[in-house]
Amino acid sequence: MEKARLPTTEAAVQAIREIAVRFGVSMSVTDDIGADRTSRRTSAELFTVFDPDGSLPHEAFVELAGSPAVSVRLFPEGDARITVEGVEFHDVPRDSVPGFLRSVYGGLATTKGRLFPPGQWLIVPLPGDETYKELVLDSNFTPWLARSARP
Repeated sequence: MEKARLPTTEAAVQAIREIAVRFGVSMSVTDDIGADRTSRRTSAELFTVFDPDGSLPHEAFVELAGSPAVSVRLFPEGDARITVEGVEFHDVPRDSVPGFLRSVYGGLATTKGRLFPPGQWLIVPLPGDETYKELVLDSNFTPWLARSARP
């Protein structure tokens, strides 16, 4: 499956909405629009809407209800932070977000323990050769993560 181009935050939100409908998951979206409202523009003056280049930054926070607990923060720069059951995946390209969510909700995401380095890892494979892997802290090991364990 070819990765869809998501040129804007709004296009990514729409793609997430379609995945939520497909998997029967409810979602809520919070939009932050303007340089003084987005999280990475902390140096922007109050009521400054546009970036110095004249663009209007748009950031969105999407929460998907149910199990697993998933949230996605889409940044204006074209990347995202996806949190699955408390495990954060930073710097996921915006274009990879739909494939990431399809893998999580489609049952392809797994946890795997390793002796060295020690720990449990949440592994999310995407179509092609793209795979994301993050360490699961013991305090974050939820029932959904336990069910996703592979030997």
